[in-house]
Amino acid sequence: MKKFVIWCIESHAWWKIRQSRNLGFFAVLLALSMVATVMLSTSLNAQIITQRSLVSELRGVWLTNIDSDVLFARDRLKGSLQRLDELNFNTVYPAVWNWGYTLYPSKVAQKVIGRSLDPTPGLQGRDILKEIVDVGHQQGLTVIPWFEFGFMAPADSLLAKNRPQWLTNLNNGKRILKEGIHDRVWLNPFRPEVQQFIQDLIVEIVRNYDIDGIQFDDHFGLPSVLGYDAYTVALYKKEHRGKAPSKNPQDAEWVRWRANKITDFMKRVFKAIKATKKDCIVSVAPNPQRFSYDFFLADWQKWERLGIVEDLVLQIYRDDLNVFVKELEYPEVKLAKSHIPVSIGILSGLKNKSVPIQQIQTQVQKVRDRNFAGVSFFFYETLWNLSKENPQERLSGFQKIFPTATTYPNLLTGWKP
Repeated sequence: MKKFVIWCIESHAWWKIRQSRNLGFFAVLLALSMVATVMLSTSLNAQIITQRSLVSELRGVWLTNIDSDVLFARDRLKGSLQRLDELNFNTVYPAVWNWGYTLYPSKVAQKVIGRSLDPTPGLQGRDILKEIVDVGHQQGLTVIPWFEFGFMAPADSLLAKNRPQWLTNLNNGKRILKEGIHDRVWLNPFRPEVQQFIQDLIVEIVRNYDIDGIQFDDHFGLPSVLGYDAYTVALYKKEHRGKAPSKNPQDAEWVRWRANKITDFMKRVFKAIKATKKDCIVSVAPNPQRFSYDFFLADWQKWERLGIVEDLVLQIYRDDLNVFVKELEYPEVKLAKSHIPVSIGILSGLKNKSVPIQQIQTQVQKVRDRNFAGVSFFFYETLWNLSKENPQERLSGFQKIFPTATTYPNLLTGWKP
């Protein structure tokens, strides 16, 4: 068809050069050229439509052991992964580091914590990460383990009890922070032995499992009210000519210094991951930049600019649609979109909070309207189990969101913004 159009154009040009007076033949030739052009345009449009229908889109969901039973039985887990595939999801983020324990058998955890695996009965005698990788890949799912708790741990955990010197504290000397009803403590991300422990856990996962990537979130930072332990204060003084850090945890220099230290560790972890498995995707699922930086010292905007984030899933858990859309429009979000796949984390519900399927569908459409790489839902159990709406109604709603299958947008396989 292309050759025919070219022939028509060239014939037209040649005919003009010869200045023929045979207007009848010229009219026929011109008509043929126009018909061929329309046919070619129709053919190209059909190709474009086909390409758009096959365009990649992240369709993910987080799998966790909090308020969810999906991980605690082998058959249930297998059935859940099969159902996600049937509903045209293509990515799962299973928690692997949670409540001060690993959810996979870990030699690193055994050495440091004294237990190689979370003691929950449903996990004993199993390796759920291997199960998820094996079944997930059979179903065509991308598997990216989620290092959920980062530097955080329960205040009464074995880790906190066995390594009290690893913990940081508030300006008043106290260590415990509340997360909802739970008492939490935080490992000091500035101590070399803490950094080594976290890095060893990460590399252990990357080395021992056929995973597609690994994901961190704000917990890979530190609440900005923390960092007043003796080790960190001494380090700050050493680098500030003896000056102590401000008692105001939001002091700009104190925030910047701690955030930069965490960025340095993130760079080190990125290099360790790539040295272990080059094609392992480094994913981050933070809150919007202002909150992440100011309250968790997690400067993901800087991480992205440094090239140490290859997949960003921005958590925008908002009921107000105007606020939700506003978060999609910030400059740092648009800039990241021009470099890497940026998807949006959407809240599908919580244990005591049901999110209507209509709200979920509307938010997905707003994300698509702005050409983001995709969406991921928090969390699996609230897709259709933990909801005030009928499970079948929820299932039908997700079938409408993802009517056909598509591939995971991977920066390492030629993804383009």
